[in-house]
Formats: sequence, structure tokens, C-alpha cells
Amino acid sequence: MQLPDLNIVVTGAARGMGAHFATRLAEAGARVVAADIDEAGLASLPAGIGRRVCNVARESDCEQLVAWAHGQMGGLNALINNAGILRDGLVIKEDRQTGALTKFDSKAWSDVLDVNLSGAFYMVREFAFTLAKHGIKPGVIVNMSSVARYGNRGQSNYVATKAAIAANTVTWAREFARYGIRVGAIAPGMVETPMTQGMNQKARDALVAAIPVGRIGVPEDLWQAVRFVLECDYFNGRCIDVDGGLVM
Repeated sequence: MQLPDLNIVVTGAARGMGAHFATRLAEAGARVVAADIDEAGLASLPAGIGRRVCNVARESDCEQLVAWAHGQMGGLNALINNAGILRDGLVIKEDRQTGALTKFDSKAWSDVLDVNLSGAFYMVREFAFTLAKHGIKPGVIVNMSSVARYGNRGQSNYVATKAAIAANTVTWAREFARYGIRVGAIAPGMVETPMTQGMNQKARDALVAAIPVGRIGVPEDLWQAVRFVLECDYFNGRCIDVDGGLVM
């Protein structure tokens, strides 16, 4: 599909990669609806981009977002599942001074699964249902996974969601083929966004030092991969790592 032909929803679009994707799509002539819980961040996006406050962890919000975007743009044919959060921590942690053990907070576990996995599922389900119901073909979904899906210390919750997203990209590609919907995934490595800027500096420095290309990624690096998935009609059911060669 060519970018000017897209009527697309981008979740997690108030800042970081999502804001960059929404902006680049609009510049290319696509009709774009940006969704996020951050209303102020949405307001800062360039003129011409539709905006909708949405918490993807809420099923009803996703239903309303897809219905609204479909109506606003006179149809819908593309989705970028970008919304995600981090709540990192070791499963068990030992205090260095006292030796006391603490357990990882179960709310932090469920919060990440609610946004990163359930939210992505709700959006995919509503998107695919809408296209199938209205007979819209072709369609395309881009899921944002992560190279953390291979396993990363201190990220049990995040790893679980991103591994599931990569696996379900294959599942959904097979299920939705009859409706003319392709599904691809992008797995970023370390990228300069507000999320990574909040990392522990020591951990951040160690990760950057392990990247063979010698630098942290920027949203434009990921946009090039997203654009490929959107435009290449022969790409389906696969996940592309864009990580500078980083091995977790």
C-alpha cells in the first residue's frame, strides 16, 4: 500500500516513536488518527492529524477509537500498535545492605500486560472486525515488539508482552489473510525516546556500549522499517529487528 492511500490509526502517538510515525505519515499524505492517554502530548502534534484520547487497556476505549477513526476518515485500512509502558524490576530482589528479599510488584506486572498485550489485542480485534464487516481490502497492521522479547534481566513483564506480540503477529497474519489484512512487526532495540531517557543511567550506558553500530537508535530509524512493512505487499507474518546489532 502506498502511504497516501492509508487511513491509519497510531496508538501511543503523543510522544516518542508514535508521534514521529504519525508526523511522518501525515507528511507523506496519509490520513492519520493519533491516539494516546496524554491529551497535552496529542495537542502538540502537527495540524491535520486527528486526535483521540484513548487508554488501550480499556476495551471500550479501543472500540470507540476504531469506530470514531473509521467514521472520521471515511474508512480505515491501517493500524500501528505502538502504545506501551515499562515497569521494570527483578522478580526477587535482595537488599545489598540487609540481605532482605522483596518480590516484584504484581500490579506492575499486570499494568504492563494490560497496556502492551491486552491493549494491542483489543486494537487488532476491533480493526480487523471493522475491515471484515465493511469489506475493506487491503489492510495492514504494524505491531511494535522489541528485541527484549528474547529475554532481558529485570523485564519479565515487558519481555512477556513483546514476545507474545511477535508470536501473535504470525497468528494474526494467518487468521486475517482471508480478509486481505497483512500483519507485520517491528522490534526496536534501544531508541532515544522519553521512555528510554528515564532509564537508570548506568544501565543505559552499558546498553549503548553493547550496540555494534556505536550509537542509540532514533525514531527515524524505526520509521524506515515501519514504512517498509506498510508499503511492501509481500511482507507478512514476520518481525524485523531494528537494533543496531544489539544482543541483549
